Amino acid sequence: MRSPFKLRSRFNINNYSNLGQRVITGLIGASVIVAGSIYSEWLYFLIFGLILIFSQMEFYKLSGLDGMLPLKSFGTFLGFIIFALTFLIELQHLQDKYYFLIFPLASLVFFIKLYRKSDKKPFTGVAFTFLGIFYVAVPFSLLNLAAFSVDGTFHYEIIIGSLFILWASDTGAYFAGTKFGKTKLFERVSPKKSWEGFLGGAFLAFTIAYVLSIYFNSLPEWQWFCITGIIIIAGTYGDLIESLFKRSIEIKDSGKILPGHGGFMDRFDGLLLSAPFIAAFLKIF
Repeated sequence: MRSPFKLRSRFNINNYSNLGQRVITGLIGASVIVAGSIYSEWLYFLIFGLILIFSQMEFYKLSGLDGMLPLKSFGTFLGFIIFALTFLIELQHLQDKYYFLIFPLASLVFFIKLYRKSDKKPFTGVAFTFLGIFYVAVPFSLLNLAAFSVDGTFHYEIIIGSLFILWASDTGAYFAGTKFGKTKLFERVSPKKSWEGFLGGAFLAFTIAYVLSIYFNSLPEWQWFCITGIIIIAGTYGDLIESLFKRSIEIKDSGKILPGHGGFMDRFDGLLLSAPFIAAFLKIF
């Protein structure tokens, strides 16, 4: 009789095709995010806080490959502080006056760089430190505003609903583009993306949005459709912008931690550009 250990040891995700790895990793990751967000707002905070940290560290690592010297540890720490402040303030555990802590903390970047003698271009490092915060930490922090936007209480439906729509858009675009893709969407930046894939992703995203509007009543149907339009457009641009960033430093994936997907930025690039628009839309309307 074979031992359970030997049976388990034979499972290696790297033995699967790229699509197989993509599906397995996606299902595991989605299950953790969805279950955690539904179970508790604090588990949501922990999961997305970790995603933020890994994503921001990835960005700084990639910046370093291009010769930039951002403050990796302090920049990531500051990004997480912004995320934590928005969450605690929206949860009404802190007053909104504590947002003012961000400004003196951010100013410390200049002080730290002043004492780094090895930096030949310190202000380039300063700029990329702040870019990492603005590009990665701020969008994740704005998700907190979106989650609490309806009545001041945490609505996991807004978070996982937006993710379902984003994943549907990505999945529809992948399969429609693979099967029917002929007309290039933005060949200079991403040669594999096509208009057929974009339309396939849009169709599946709106289908999922309709289903969500039936079961998730925290938002009316028209708002789910507006969020879907935001995600389809902004998410596509987010993917293209990250592709442009990777192309500028001549790499294929932002990392290797997620089999079939690459890095955290590869997986959440669409969310990074969608989140500010979603939060603004829900706060205004």
